[in-house]
Amino acid sequence: MKVFVSGATGVVGLRTVKLLLESGHDVTGAARSQAKAEILRAAGARATVVDLFDRDALTLASAGHDALINLATHIPPMREAAKSSAWAENDRIRSEVSANVAAAAVANGAGKIIQESIVVPYADNGDNWITEDSPRNPPEKLATVEQAEQNVFSASPVDRSLVPVILRFGMFYAPDSTHTTEQVDLARKGLAPATGGRSGYVSCIHADDAAAAVVAALSAPAGAYNVVDDDPVTRATYAETLTRAVHRKHSTFMLGNMLRLMGDARTGGMTRSLRVSNELFKDATGWTPRFESVKVGLPVVVEEILAARAG
Repeated sequence: MKVFVSGATGVVGLRTVKLLLESGHDVTGAARSQAKAEILRAAGARATVVDLFDRDALTLASAGHDALINLATHIPPMREAAKSSAWAENDRIRSEVSANVAAAAVANGAGKIIQESIVVPYADNGDNWITEDSPRNPPEKLATVEQAEQNVFSASPVDRSLVPVILRFGMFYAPDSTHTTEQVDLARKGLAPATGGRSGYVSCIHADDAAAAVVAALSAPAGAYNVVDDDPVTRATYAETLTRAVHRKHSTFMLGNMLRLMGDARTGGMTRSLRVSNELFKDATGWTPRFESVKVGLPVVVEEILAARAG
């Protein structure tokens, strides 16, 4: 299958490109610069330098591909995340680029479009499991997440042969993720970077497993799917796992109480309890995460980060 990937050099994107190639697909990755394009070529993919905000250029670049995968994001680092202005580029990508990729898929007669999304817009559900049918209550800060999903789903009636798939990811972690390395730095100082109460659940996914899910989604029926690990944990367990992984005995919750006081709307839903199920996607594709929980995967990732720094 000929596959076009936007966001191809990101933490999940580059992993996806490599897995697609290993699976025998013909892959073209979109890059923002020649330097980024060289990364894709070194991995064995075709590369094209294209402005994703230019719909005509994107349509031309993705012509002749069977599937279009949009993994483009611009998530600010944790130290900038409280500033609304830091999210402007990401909001624009979600609203405009998703629409451009969907339009390109229709114009080029592609058979499938895969759009990344996130689980955070689900309403807080306490200890109860969340499925794809659970209520969604996105705060204003996440309006573009829903817009991106709608951009893709609305493209399907235009061309009935186009199969839209939305992947709602949990919180990524990986040794090359800026957010993960920032969390490690905080944990080494004795601070747990929790964004809510101790008893609230957080649903995560290792970047390797996320990339494998994107590849598996090429065979998925149309629809929205949760892509998280098998065993979501409470923030207390997440903090304890991270603290032990950096070889400390105790940590202090850094942000939980403060963010709860700020309120859901101002924190973009990051204080919600989200115990998200991945069963629908597993049943549809046969995918299963290699790391069933952060209790298993996070210590491995932390050791990779610490070993790289020591080296």
